[in-house]
Amino acid sequence: MDADNVIPFEQPKPVSGFSGIPMKSDLVEQAAVIVPDPQVLINMVSKRVQQLNTGRAPLIDTVPSMGAADIALTEIIEGKVKLAEQPNG
Repeated sequence: MDADNVIPFEQPKPVSGFSGIPMKSDLVEQAAVIVPDPQVLINMVSKRVQQLNTGRAPLIDTVPSMGAADIALTEIIEGKVKLAEQPNG
């Protein structure tokens, strides 16, 4: 393949103001103590990351090295984000 035919591919940049840094495993372990069901924890983190990426403000103090998942996990650990009670019926 000739170099003239090569189109450079650039990695997409994160859309949100939060870096695309992978979440820290120690935060996952701490959050798992609070929300022991892994599927529920994943859903909570996913929903909160979606909210953060669409402009919702973090409920905790953040540092630039925190990704959106780290923020969501820390919010769960600190009790700022909780699972909503579903009515029976």
